[in-house]
Amino acid sequence: MSATTVLARKWRPKNFAQLAGQTHVVQALGNALAQNRLHHAYLFTGTRGVGKTTIARIFAKSLNCETGITATPCGVCGACTEIDAGRFVDLIELDAASNTQVDNMRELLESALYAPSSGRFKVYIIDEVHMLSKSAFNAMLKTLEEPPAHVKFILATTDPQKIPVTVLSRCLQFNLKQLTPALILAHLQFVLGEEKIPFETGALQLVARAAQGSMRDALSLLDQAIAYSLGKVDEAIVRTMLGAIDQSYLFDLLVVLRAGDGVALLRIADDMALRSIAFEAALQDLASLLHRIALAQTVPQAIAEDEPERARLLELAQQFTAEEIQLNYQIAIHGRNEIELAPDEYAGFTMALLRMLAFTPQSAKAASEPRPLVAQHKVVAAVLVSETVALKPMPPPVVAPVPVIAPMSVAAEPLPKPVVPEQTPTPTDLDWNALLSQLKLQAMALQLAKNCVLASFADSRLVLHLAPSKKISQTKMAQENLQSALVEYFGRPIKLAIELTGNVSMVTPAVVEQQVKQARQEQADLTIANDDFVRQAQAELGAQLVENSIKAI
Repeated sequence: MSATTVLARKWRPKNFAQLAGQTHVVQALGNALAQNRLHHAYLFTGTRGVGKTTIARIFAKSLNCETGITATPCGVCGACTEIDAGRFVDLIELDAASNTQVDNMRELLESALYAPSSGRFKVYIIDEVHMLSKSAFNAMLKTLEEPPAHVKFILATTDPQKIPVTVLSRCLQFNLKQLTPALILAHLQFVLGEEKIPFETGALQLVARAAQGSMRDALSLLDQAIAYSLGKVDEAIVRTMLGAIDQSYLFDLLVVLRAGDGVALLRIADDMALRSIAFEAALQDLASLLHRIALAQTVPQAIAEDEPERARLLELAQQFTAEEIQLNYQIAIHGRNEIELAPDEYAGFTMALLRMLAFTPQSAKAASEPRPLVAQHKVVAAVLVSETVALKPMPPPVVAPVPVIAPMSVAAEPLPKPVVPEQTPTPTDLDWNALLSQLKLQAMALQLAKNCVLASFADSRLVLHLAPSKKISQTKMAQENLQSALVEYFGRPIKLAIELTGNVSMVTPAVVEQQVKQARQEQADLTIANDDFVRQAQAELGAQLVENSIKAI
């Protein structure tokens, strides 16, 4: 009885047409092959299982197919069949993780000097090339600079940052994307249809999600699911196999978060602890759920009609603002990174939830409260009137100008406008508050920046002061995003330093923002109180202004 070939090998694409996803790479390589505009070195980057080595082998067939250089190798000639079988003498595959030393590389490069034995080109596929030693890279560099005409290098890596720039600059680079769950699901359905194995769509959705963008992992999990479920891929069995559990508690978390109910949040967390749910995995799943809600808000059609949780996703998409979802997503992924630093996983998880609760905008917290009557133009007023009298239309109130509190500014390096060719920046004092409106900042980075004041800016070093009471906003991710935004704005390297200071009376942009809001609110209260219509309603009808119901807009 012959051994069964695993699905990941059996259904490995043999040509570009069979490849799932990576259209941008396939099109570029296809055009190069059709026009015979070939480079001597290619670099494929991407996470595991997205097709780097598979594309490299198909490309090797395209170069050596006996029908000629083509984007559609025949698959039946001697070169194609030998490459598929792993026996083609002029295709040399090297695992850099196991051959890191310079001697291995020198041996390989010496063989490159000789002409191909049977093919048109000698093709060297070096997997996980970032694992090579520095001396091995140096040995490779000379051959990459002056390669023999009959040699093609195809490098593959999951970590291109570790490859020397001198090597990167001599390669055509292609970044392979992670495959979407929908694309993986469609391919799994095709494979099981060809294999004539019954399945439940919900089971394949679980497998596609668990694969995290890797088709190879998805097919390996599918093999396991077939064996686990005795021939039928059943959702309940696959859920047990993957250790997946009912994730309705994640939806419950968002519901009570929307309601601002901290007690209920902790109650759910305590119930998760009793059920032995891994809190780090829970934060990952919560981030995934928030991503799907963001998709439902922006591109509703991205949520499949047969998605079991579609109704709840669309419901939550309407209850949260896009800004809230983005902020909570940042908190969830950052909380996952921080959980190892927490006293324990429970503390790390609940702190992330409390942070979401703390950063909920006041407007969102008040959204579920009864809304006041809306006055036209600049203010919102609620007037409590006797039930027996109909309220006439309210005329638009006159709103006086709101005073603006000037923010702090520090004399420093000139603040240029975004870099434009042949434009000379105008020297000026650096206004930190004004600068923030020009930076491209994520929500948490903006929160950090608003809590800081500018201390100094000289010699490309920008120093901010942050009150210790606001240290919670100084996360690594927020600081890195702020520095990147500064570098992008000024068009040159900027070193950012944030120092804690005990001066709690600092006039930060957040303080200025609050002062402006307070001034607007006071002006709105005054405008409504002096409105002729409101006074008439109070005098003649006994109406009263509802406390805290006037909102400046």
